[in-house]
Amino acid sequence: MKFLKIIIVLSFIAGTIACNMAAAPRKSFVIANSKSYEASLFRQNCAICHGQEADGKEIDGKIIPSLRYGDAANKTEAEIYDQIANGKLPMPSFKNQLTDDEIKRMVKFIRRDLQGKAE
Repeated sequence: MKFLKIIIVLSFIAGTIACNMAAAPRKSFVIANSKSYEASLFRQNCAICHGQEADGKEIDGKIIPSLRYGDAANKTEAEIYDQIANGKLPMPSFKNQLTDDEIKRMVKFIRRDLQGKAE
């Protein structure tokens, strides 16, 4: 009987741990740890304004938005593409610095890796 109680308690503990692990939030993508081409493009072209981990920052009293959440997370892929390619003050255009393929890759990088959205 005592053995049965121990098994029940251990089963309860194991189940509780398993449920808590399943409910844990997805670990954020760490740009600094990534060796992907897109992360390299981000570090070279975007980090100076959007921050090393794309969380946004303030420059000369202007708030540069996060690419992970907020307004950026509500933009469509087409809107993100347009923003990168054509710019929108104060963000400059990157169509003369990045190829069309690189801009498309950055859109996927933002949506998939930074925002955690499925393709």
